[in-house]
Amino acid sequence: MVVADLHISLAAEEIFRLGPLVVTNTMAASLVGSLIIFTLLYAAGRSVRIRPGGRLTQGVEAMSEVILGLIEQVTQNRAKAERFFPLLMTLFAFILVNNWLGLMPGVGSITIQNSHGIVPLFRGATADLNTTIGLAIISVIMTQVYAVRELGLLRHAKKYFSFNPILLFVGLLELVSDVSKLLSFSFRLFGNIFAGEVLLVVIAALAPALAPLPFLMLELFVGLIQALVFTMLTLVFLEIATTNHSSPASHEVRSVEHEASSVSG
Repeated sequence: MVVADLHISLAAEEIFRLGPLVVTNTMAASLVGSLIIFTLLYAAGRSVRIRPGGRLTQGVEAMSEVILGLIEQVTQNRAKAERFFPLLMTLFAFILVNNWLGLMPGVGSITIQNSHGIVPLFRGATADLNTTIGLAIISVIMTQVYAVRELGLLRHAKKYFSFNPILLFVGLLELVSDVSKLLSFSFRLFGNIFAGEVLLVVIAALAPALAPLPFLMLELFVGLIQALVFTMLTLVFLEIATTNHSSPASHEVRSVEHEASSVSG
C-alpha cells in the first residue's frame, strides 16, 4: 500500500559531512531560505535605484511598513520601534520563508542516497527542533541585550537580584520564566510546522489528486500566522524588558502578550 512508503522523521537527517560538521537536510533548506531572502532584498535594493516604483520594491516596502507599524503600536514610540525593527523583521522574514519553503514541491520529495540510506535532500528548517531552539535562544538573548542597552546593566539586574528576600524570590521566578520562554518559543513553532507537514504528507499519500490543496492553503496561512506570532511575542518580551515594570504601559503590553499567546494556540 502507498501509505507504507511514507517517510516521516522527527529528527533532521544527515545528507553529508564536512569534517566533524554534520550537514542535515534542514540546514540545507535554511541555507536556501537565507539565499532567497538575500536575493529578494538585493533585487529590491537595486530596484530602488533603477525603478523606484517597481512591484518588488513596493512589496518589500509594504511588508516593512506593516511590521514597523505593528511594532510602533506596541511600543508607542517611533524611535524605539525603529531600534527593534532590524531584529524583528529578520526573525519574521526568516521564519516565514522557511515555513513556506517546507511546503514547496521538491522539499521532502527529492532524495539522495548516502550511508544512512535514502533521505530527503531538503526539509523545512522550522520543522526541525534544533532550528526553532536556535531562534528562541536568539530571541531571549537579544531581549536581554536590548534591556541592558535601554535601562543599563545595574537597573536591569535589579529585576532578578535584590537584598530583599521577597524581591529576590520574585526575581528568581522571573529568571525561570525567561528560561521557560526557550521551551515555549521553540516547541510552539516546531509543533505547528512539523504537524502541518506531516498532515500534508499523509493526505497526499491517501488521496494524491486534489485533496491536499485545501490543506496546503491552510498551511500557508498557518506559516504566516506562526511567523507573526513568534515575532510579536518577541516584541512583547522586548517591550516588557525595556519598560519600567511599574508603569501602566507595562501592564498594557502584558495584555498584548496574553492575546498573542492565545492566538498561537
